[in-house]
Amino acid sequence: MKTELVIDLEAEKQEILKRYRALLRASKSTLQKGDKKEIRKAFDMALESHKDMRRKSGEPYIYHPIAVAQIAAEEIGLGTTSIVCALLHDVVEDTDITLEDIEREFGKKTAKIIDGLTKISGVFDTNSSLQAENFRKMLLTLADDVRVILIKLADRLHNMRTMEFMPRHKQLKIASETIYLYAPLAHRLGLYAIKSELEDLSMKYLEPDTYKFVAKKLNEKKAERAMFIKKFVEPIDEIVHEQGLVADVYGRPKSIHSIWNKMKKKNIPFEEVYDLFAIRIILDSPPENEKADCWKAYSIVTDLYRPNPDRLRDWVSSPKGNGYESLHTTVMGPRGQWVEVQIRTQRMNEIAEKGFAAHWKYKESSNDNGLDQWIQKVREMLSNPEANALDFLDDFKMNLFSDEIFIFTPKGSLIQLPLGATALDFAFEIHTGVGATCIGAKVNHKLVPISYKLQNGDQVEIITSNKQTPKEDWLNIVVTAKAKSKIKSSLKEEKRKIADNGKEILERKLKSLKITYNTDNLQKISYFFKLPSTQELFVNVALGKIELKDIKEYLSSEKEVENRGPERPENLSVDGIKNKIKGGESDILLIGEDMQRIDYTLAACCNPIPGDDVFGFITVSDGIKIHRTNCPNATQLMANYGYRVVKAKWNKQQELTFLTGLKIVGIDDVGLINNITRVISTDFKVNMRSITVDTNDGIFEGSIMIFVNDTEHLENLIKNLLKVRGVTGVTRFDA
Repeated sequence: MKTELVIDLEAEKQEILKRYRALLRASKSTLQKGDKKEIRKAFDMALESHKDMRRKSGEPYIYHPIAVAQIAAEEIGLGTTSIVCALLHDVVEDTDITLEDIEREFGKKTAKIIDGLTKISGVFDTNSSLQAENFRKMLLTLADDVRVILIKLADRLHNMRTMEFMPRHKQLKIASETIYLYAPLAHRLGLYAIKSELEDLSMKYLEPDTYKFVAKKLNEKKAERAMFIKKFVEPIDEIVHEQGLVADVYGRPKSIHSIWNKMKKKNIPFEEVYDLFAIRIILDSPPENEKADCWKAYSIVTDLYRPNPDRLRDWVSSPKGNGYESLHTTVMGPRGQWVEVQIRTQRMNEIAEKGFAAHWKYKESSNDNGLDQWIQKVREMLSNPEANALDFLDDFKMNLFSDEIFIFTPKGSLIQLPLGATALDFAFEIHTGVGATCIGAKVNHKLVPISYKLQNGDQVEIITSNKQTPKEDWLNIVVTAKAKSKIKSSLKEEKRKIADNGKEILERKLKSLKITYNTDNLQKISYFFKLPSTQELFVNVALGKIELKDIKEYLSSEKEVENRGPERPENLSVDGIKNKIKGGESDILLIGEDMQRIDYTLAACCNPIPGDDVFGFITVSDGIKIHRTNCPNATQLMANYGYRVVKAKWNKQQELTFLTGLKIVGIDDVGLINNITRVISTDFKVNMRSITVDTNDGIFEGSIMIFVNDTEHLENLIKNLLKVRGVTGVTRFDA
């Protein structure tokens, strides 16, 4: 037995060396004198420190750092420092090597990047989320060095590619975090290939059935699609070469996630998604001819096929904020179906695939670097010192994925804002002072309120007044993180001034009642008035909400309070709740059986029913809530509060009924409603809670709330409803 293990180790050793050599080959283009030695040193250190560790799959742990370094070099195009950091990204966290050791061996820069990659250890307040804090720490380092995030993305990508050995609840948590934060981040940094793969892999674990369904459908029509692409591309190819352009023309399949998104957004079946692929024309043009050549290619395509005038997107003249440049148009193909065509040069293509890393290479020729501006914005957001990590994360998340609109100043300068931005956002974007005193705006020379939502291409002039100050409800008007943080900090400042005023008044009042003004007494008074902090107490005094007579009341009850002491309401820790729920041993929460032992409620946002894939979420005040894993709020909960998620599984339950909604569409017909209700009530003996029906010019739309036993029951009901004459679609919806 022993000899077999030795042979095994020998084979592993060979495999490790093979992978290391592949890594060196991948980084060849960026290597300079002495770089190989650095990489070797990092590799040896990683190999030594991880030597006794294994991954969940049983393979040596060192495979992971090598793979991450390989992704960083090959798919993102990073250089030696990043490869060294990728190889060492886990050693500080998992082994006894310290940051000081790394700084001594590899220098300050490497140590700083690895510090940014190392998860935070230490204690947080229980309301904060560890993920949010880790993410924030990573962004703090991003402000100095973007490589932190790029290596983190490589690390996340490799973890997602090798996640099948993880337990299910871990898969859900990691996939949620990926779709919620890392995919948008890859998008923002212009790494489209990585973004798409992260989205697809997340979907594979979050919605496995849908993923398999779409993948299978794509596979079935593969040959037919290849044939269509070939026919579509041939004439383009011919004319492009005749015109003297050097170009590569090919079809590229869309990602499973984006196809599924389209199906959801437009509420259509797979068969009706027309753009399952895009045609790409990659031109080999010198920088000075790029724009002209792209438009030349565009005119060739639109001479051959009729374009859809509403679907032209020109990111060549004004690139997206993440540096993406391309010309997109949708044309009518030979078989009466729409086809998306993307036209770009090799330089633009490399920036689209490798994002930020490719930018360095073309830094001189890139006229306006949107990514630098974005990093500037991240710095501004991080400079707001008191922001709660979760608020920060939500603001940040919002600014990651939103499409941009272009707004002009009165003098014609161009400012990019996220879709949905208001006149007030624009004011803060120009200058904090302008935002804080904004009372209205002129959009295209017409007067509008500060809450006016801007449209692409608007020209905006801000009107200010020195009597204006930021208000609490402004936070609901703005969408950009910059505006939000500035409003929050000036409201805090305002509150502080009021509190200072209240402090003086309170001091005088306490003196007159012969109560000593000290911290202990202030806390007792705050506790008596059920206020969270002494600052709130001062504010209430300043605003006249707490007067002398109220303080006298406190005085009379003070003896009682003194005996009791200012105890705080019992605060159950998350672990405490977990252990209480789990009843000591069992790790899996079985729902729908032992009602006495477990207090849980079904979340109203997604109305889970037996058979749905579900998880339990420990809330602060309502015990456990059960959500479907594809609930619209699930990814956010799992990404931010992974530690509060408990596994949940339906037990074989007694015949209980659960409320769910069905949306039915079809062609109006005599007796249609009668037929539908017959199927529901008579054939399936299902109770309906409510039914609303709307017919418009012969089209019928209805929504029905019904009680069903489980998903199987529901699926059979949907199948039979689809058989009713005139019904064209039945979909489940969350109430």
